[in-house]
Amino acid sequence: MSVVLILGSAPDVVVCQDWDLSLFSEIVVINNAWRVREDWTILIHPEDFPEDRRPGALRDGQRIVTAADYVPAQNALGGFVYAGGTMAFTAGYWVLHALAPKAVAYFGCDMVYAPQGNTHFYGTGAADPLRADVTLRSLEAKATRLQALAARQGCALVNLSINESRLTFPRATLDGLSRHVPAPVPVNEAVLSAALSREAELGYFVESGRYWDRQADFDTGQIDALDALWRGAMAAG
Repeated sequence: MSVVLILGSAPDVVVCQDWDLSLFSEIVVINNAWRVREDWTILIHPEDFPEDRRPGALRDGQRIVTAADYVPAQNALGGFVYAGGTMAFTAGYWVLHALAPKAVAYFGCDMVYAPQGNTHFYGTGAADPLRADVTLRSLEAKATRLQALAARQGCALVNLSINESRLTFPRATLDGLSRHVPAPVPVNEAVLSAALSREAELGYFVESGRYWDRQADFDTGQIDALDALWRGAMAAG
């Protein structure tokens, strides 16, 4: 059974340096998170990720996923405007599309940033989800959308963090996950169908993935209404 781990750059992500990660078929690291452990298998980063922050020579079994890979994957699952233009969500959609796992565990991707002190494990950095962005008006809605589409694919999403989180996935522990891979949370199929239909009606799709070049074309009120719909997609039907 394929179980994938996605690591972000939250300050507490370094806790996983002592973990036994043999459970996971792939360890996907986002941006700078490749520095956390040497045994990562997939690094995913955007086009503007600085060259001097990228790894040098790759080890056997390691590869890098870039926009050429993840833009088509995210487009296949709705595109960036609906799915959310931050790498935590992009990584999830790429994993669903490319790897088709039975479960995906997130750690270090809570998207909650302290007003003082370190915002990332390496110090302070640009908090991607806090920028003014039409796709990130409700992180909870975007997380629930990802969870609902994963569930429809037969994949469970869990959050290994114990901290405050903007992710809406069920919490899990490494030990618990090693003993039992959970089934996906049931989806409210009526809400999911309504949300996907509304997305099709709006037509907010940018094939290149560079949605920021067309933000003026999108009605934020319509996106907010769509997000409100998605937030109910995992409720009991």
